[in-house]
Amino acid sequence: MGAVVVLGLLVLAARWLVTLDAVQGFLATYPGHTELPADAPTGFPAWLAWQHFLNAFFLVLIIRTGWQVRSTARPPAHWTRNNKGLIKTKNPPKRISIDLWLHLTLDAFWVLNGAVFMVLIFATGQWMRIVPTSWEVLPNAASAALQYASLDWPLENGWVNYNSLQVLAYFATVFIAAPLAIATGLRMSEAWPKKAAVNKAFPIEAARAVHFPVMIYFVLFVMVHVALVFATGALRNLNHMYAVRDDAGWLGFWIFAASVVAMVGAWFLARPVFLAPVASLTGKVSR
Repeated sequence: MGAVVVLGLLVLAARWLVTLDAVQGFLATYPGHTELPADAPTGFPAWLAWQHFLNAFFLVLIIRTGWQVRSTARPPAHWTRNNKGLIKTKNPPKRISIDLWLHLTLDAFWVLNGAVFMVLIFATGQWMRIVPTSWEVLPNAASAALQYASLDWPLENGWVNYNSLQVLAYFATVFIAAPLAIATGLRMSEAWPKKAAVNKAFPIEAARAVHFPVMIYFVLFVMVHVALVFATGALRNLNHMYAVRDDAGWLGFWIFAASVVAMVGAWFLARPVFLAPVASLTGKVSR
């Protein structure tokens, strides 16, 4: 109830602010978006649609398993790596929960997908859509935020150019939150060298203190992202992301629906009775 009251007051304050002459002048000068470089690409390639689906698929399951690792006192099963495979270590492998095994496995696929994404966005120029190229992105982001808060939302044309608040959000997610999640996750893992020179500057306690808030950031980002996709022209937005076309047809919606079914199915299958046969291919599963 308190959050609803706060949001209501925020909307009222924003709607009052946009009536002021000075604020109207600010909105006119900074409409909420900055111009892209002249050679920036228009639209989305097919590989980006696949990247979007795979990133969402892995991220949802990573968040789920991460929470299970954090909150489960007695895991339903454990996994011990086979030390005779491709990865061999001097010391015997440690037994970990099957939830952590799945979390790390998903992390590996997510990082691989992210590496492919990085190569492709810089090879095709798509990076210009999510990396600020002018300091004017800051006042334009403030303008877009004020427009959202006043419920007089900025004009959307994501096929050509994101508004500046979106640019900052995507930039923070791709180039700040994701690397932080990877770096802190690696620091917390058993694979991290116990005597690495960087351990004093980057203690495991600091990694734990950052890793969980980063997960919360991803949860909030996904919630806001999905809400805005549906609130600012669902069919057209879904076509952009899934059907790589700029129209208001239903193809993108049905591809999105199929992707949700895949995520729900994977969520259901992510339990020991189904995971154990897969995990046993690379180690021993035990209670």
